[in-house]
Amino acid sequence: MDLTELFQRLHDTHWAELMRENDDAFPWVECLHVLAISVVVGSISVVDLRLLGLAWRDRRVGALLRHILPITWIAFALAAASGFVLFASNAPTYARNPFLQLKMGLLLLAGVNMTAFHLWSRRNLPQWESGPRLPFRAKLAGAVSLLCWVGIVAAGRWIGFTKVSHP
Repeated sequence: MDLTELFQRLHDTHWAELMRENDDAFPWVECLHVLAISVVVGSISVVDLRLLGLAWRDRRVGALLRHILPITWIAFALAAASGFVLFASNAPTYARNPFLQLKMGLLLLAGVNMTAFHLWSRRNLPQWESGPRLPFRAKLAGAVSLLCWVGIVAAGRWIGFTKVSHP
């Protein structure tokens, strides 16, 4: 099965049809998606600004991660689930939307950045987080993350304003 067929099957599901035909379903799911993304971006921004040394300098990075990441992951799960439902409502068309493609690419880059940061920091976080200046790699991870999430939000906003016809 190719991606086009997969997207069409997704589009043809009962719950995708419900999203398209119920005047209330799409706006409510979209509200949940926007609220969840807001929590994700807000909580990640706290960590990113700390890594950049622009805020919360009196807090250890490890403590900040322990307090914030559980909230971030719950919100991310809600954002991903609601985003998937929104996507399914018109999957063949959304799949060709360049802003959705950009958003997915930036999400992938944010995930790779986060994974690399956590793999690197897990080994020596206690040594560098207590120093007067954070290492360049920590600052770079924070900057890349912040830029990715700003791009994800911007691309997400443009998805609904871009007309891509159904094949």
